[in-house]
Amino acid sequence: MDYLSTKYLRSRKIPSTACSGCGLGQCHKALVKAIDEVGFGINDIIWGTSIGCAGRQTYATWKGDSFAGTHGRVYAIARGLRLALPPEKKLVLSVGDGDAFGIGFNHLLHAVRTNTQMTVMVCDNLGYQSTGGQYGWTTPEGVVTDSSPYGMFEPNWVQSGRDVLAILREAGATFLARHVSMDGAVLVGTLKKALQNNGFSLVHVVYPCTTNFANTALGTRKPVTIFKWIKDRSAPLGKEKEDTLWRTGVYHDASNSRPEFSQLMREKVAEIHGRHEREGTD
Repeated sequence: MDYLSTKYLRSRKIPSTACSGCGLGQCHKALVKAIDEVGFGINDIIWGTSIGCAGRQTYATWKGDSFAGTHGRVYAIARGLRLALPPEKKLVLSVGDGDAFGIGFNHLLHAVRTNTQMTVMVCDNLGYQSTGGQYGWTTPEGVVTDSSPYGMFEPNWVQSGRDVLAILREAGATFLARHVSMDGAVLVGTLKKALQNNGFSLVHVVYPCTTNFANTALGTRKPVTIFKWIKDRSAPLGKEKEDTLWRTGVYHDASNSRPEFSQLMREKVAEIHGRHEREGTD
């Protein structure tokens, strides 16, 4: 184990049980590295996870406090915890694309609407890979999957003029970004910014699935093929090419520009208490 694993992660969870060649470890390591570089310790972070590959691989890996939510409900749990926890504690969530942009989208929107402090890393393997490789909300158009043998044709959240990050921005998110897991140090830098926002932050990270997606869509399970396929179809904002699927970088940074939900609630409760105390003395 490297120093990050030794410092922050439970030894019984290392190495991961993810499939050989899975890019989820890149996502996880980038987030842990960002936490380390910002200067947060084990007791500063409460780590939440969801269902699917992203949740299964990261649940109870953090040495500190952690929790898991059922399908799409981790954001609702996180909002409740945010009200119960001391303000200095930070919530970090590692979730999958289906959990964030599918079944959990409604709960996610309410976390965004209220600007509840949480840093959400959406680990996107481009479909429902933990249940066999069906297409999902972010599967690229035309891709062959277990449930789209003639190519995925439904409109998705990241192509043809739609972008789920635009919806989240309009809903009130104060930090939004997108990367691919191979972005390395650039991804770490973005996650550091997300962690330092006292409000809702989301970083959408596309990562390679070698077992289901690569095997069906590309006809091979060789990690180098799927890693290159994703990297070749990503480009920094402003440097897009004709075949760019994922524009990477910070989409929106309004960090610390809106009151955070638990802070707003505490202030409102204090105001109500003060009002009643004044009325009681009149």
